Amino acid sequence: MNRKILFFINPVSGTKSKMDLEKKIIQKCESNNISFEILFTSKEGNYNFLHDKTRDDGVTDIAIAGGDGSIRHIVSSVLNANVNVGIIPLGSGNGLARTAGIPNSVDKAIDIIFAGKSKCTDAFLINNKLSVHVSGLGFDAKVAHDFSEGKTRGLHAYTKIAIKNFLSAKTYPFTIEADEKKINLDAFFISIANSNQFGNNFKVAPEASICDGLLDIVVLQKTNKTQAVLSFAQQIISGKVHHFSKAELQKKNILYFQTNKLKIENPGLAPLHIDGDPAETSKEFSIEILPSAYKLIQP
Repeated sequence: MNRKILFFINPVSGTKSKMDLEKKIIQKCESNNISFEILFTSKEGNYNFLHDKTRDDGVTDIAIAGGDGSIRHIVSSVLNANVNVGIIPLGSGNGLARTAGIPNSVDKAIDIIFAGKSKCTDAFLINNKLSVHVSGLGFDAKVAHDFSEGKTRGLHAYTKIAIKNFLSAKTYPFTIEADEKKINLDAFFISIANSNQFGNNFKVAPEASICDGLLDIVVLQKTNKTQAVLSFAQQIISGKVHHFSKAELQKKNILYFQTNKLKIENPGLAPLHIDGDPAETSKEFSIEILPSAYKLIQP
């Protein structure tokens, strides 16, 4: 089967030179005799044209050179199209790519795309908006909002903003409903994870898989700041999935469970991020997994 790869380059994602990347894509595609086209992502994130374009132009693969936000916008437009999705990681964290085992090296990532081994991969809906990676309410969302307003990209800039926000972090009231149970609590954040990490191997949900048909939910409940740091560090290092129950919540500061759907009441209007991008929050959220939502090219 002849392949045609449609490359999308995010011109503002990460810190790598996009001009050098474009040249590299052209060189590698021509040397491998692969038909291709290069487009640049748009700030508006509107890719409604993609479904028709993939069909009319015979596109077999879409390769996204960008971060988790760019991936989400493009994947949401090709969920029902018969195409494979590849990633050239250029974001600040590259959480989805890291979870899938895709290296940060541009050359190696392109070689994986050329190999074309795809696997059915999950996504999920949060109030009917697609998420492919990790979304959340509370502290991490506040960091995402502040990071998006900054002029500097990269891990160093993100870390500075995270530390600044932690010093003034507050908890929010939530009600979580899952597995026919409902729990009221105050928490610093709720993470809804498809991938196992925020990015940069910072694993918020160590047991998460992008192809198990389940969401991993991580809740850091109200406690003092020192205990919050210790509890979260333990979660990153050795977090284990437990049942969703009040008994589990009373045992530890972190509640970590898996489910295929849940509802969250958010009366305090905790901020929301979807795959690291700031999003408009709501007082209620309905969240559900989309098993095998699209085909992701992986090693």
